[in-house]
Amino acid sequence: MSGLELQHRLTECGSTMPIIFLTGYPDISLAVRAIKAGAEDFLIKPVSSEQLLSAIERAIASHELTRGPNSKLNLFRSHMAKLTPRERQVCDLIIRGDTNKRAAAVLGCTERTIKAHRHKVMEKLQVQSLAELVSLAERSRSPQPVCRDFC
Repeated sequence: MSGLELQHRLTECGSTMPIIFLTGYPDISLAVRAIKAGAEDFLIKPVSSEQLLSAIERAIASHELTRGPNSKLNLFRSHMAKLTPRERQVCDLIIRGDTNKRAAAVLGCTERTIKAHRHKVMEKLQVQSLAELVSLAERSRSPQPVCRDFC
């Protein structure tokens, strides 16, 4: 597999890790395609330690800048996966806008039980308000890349 093929596969899988190409074969068209596809840098051997470390530092800094807004969303998604089935049901009803009373009727339990589940959901998802919960839930439902054969 070539470096460009690997880069394409990683992108398909949703990877956001920075990529630095390091090659012994200078090829301008390859470099242009790699950079256009999101590579942070394209270095041609021989490369000094200073050049390589500098490229890595720039890539990490760039990644930190772009990762910030998505890191909370990724954390939210991982927390959602840890909800119990009942907590997930309560969460879905809350996000939908149902009151505790309505959620209790739908799930066949008491309002007090719904309040307890709701408290656990907010705690597990590490959100401070209903608005934050709804916002993150909506953003997390955007289609995720499907990763096949590689990741």
